[in-house]
Amino acid sequence: MTERALRLGTRRSKLAMAQSGQVAQAVRQLTGRPVELVEITTYGDVSREQLAQIGGTGVFVAALREALLAGEVDFAVHSLKDLPTTQPDDLLLAAVPPREDPRDALIARDGLSFDALPDGARVGTGSPRRTAQLNAYARAHHKRIEIVPIRGNIDTRIGYVRSGELDAVVLAAAGLSRIGRTDEITDFLSVDFVLPAPGQGALAIECAADHADLAAVLAELDDPATRVAVTAERSLLAALEAGCSAPVGALADLLGEEQVVTEMRLRGVVGTTDGSTLVQLSTTGPVPPSHGDAIALGRELASEMLAKGAAGLMGERAH
Repeated sequence: MTERALRLGTRRSKLAMAQSGQVAQAVRQLTGRPVELVEITTYGDVSREQLAQIGGTGVFVAALREALLAGEVDFAVHSLKDLPTTQPDDLLLAAVPPREDPRDALIARDGLSFDALPDGARVGTGSPRRTAQLNAYARAHHKRIEIVPIRGNIDTRIGYVRSGELDAVVLAAAGLSRIGRTDEITDFLSVDFVLPAPGQGALAIECAADHADLAAVLAELDDPATRVAVTAERSLLAALEAGCSAPVGALADLLGEEQVVTEMRLRGVVGTTDGSTLVQLSTTGPVPPSHGDAIALGRELASEMLAKGAAGLMGERAH
């Protein structure tokens, strides 16, 4: 008798389907079992409101988690940056596979780089984090840009540039890579001036906590280096009590010589969306040996940022 297919819950967007398809393939190879994608519509997919108004990116996760807990799907794939920082007790973050490029990318008209954008260029993004850092970078280089809030899938966003409505849009490089559209990127934004969202470029594979057998199989897809990095980044976000829609960027890099990783550098930034004030700090030390140590590292940097005035900058967030 053939084993029942494993049901993988996914959002319906082209990007979510591509991400989930890659994970499904890996799970098929691991288990020899068929894996079927179960498409779930989330409130974030159908609402046209600004994300910050409807509860941040967590709105994409809730419906998938409900399906997991109801037993309608066996496991789910999320973009890790969409996951709220508190993990429910009845769900397990079974695996964080190797991370894609964490950077933000620019898709601009006429192949322009960010520095080559004309004065007053209209740049689309729905992210307060990107808005704060792009505005700060533009200010530092005596350049004027107008940030235009946008939502929608990758096609919709790129469409604003193709139609001439916007001069450029900013998207996660990882998402463009997963749907095979990196050739449309006109500039990669260096993490030295735009730190990504905590966990950007990484996926999260989640299952019910009481599915020990499945969790053990999924754990084989886990990448320890990615997990330690994103754990520190998300701990920083949680300690800033920032929620997903606040203008917080964070990136943990593993540093070393010739493939031997010896240290981890964690950088964090928070700023006012007009870019007039940023608090940006970093810390470098040994790679955290445990989950708890990675969390402690994030908290430590967050408290330094709060001491430098980060809390006052986040007063803008939606209450």
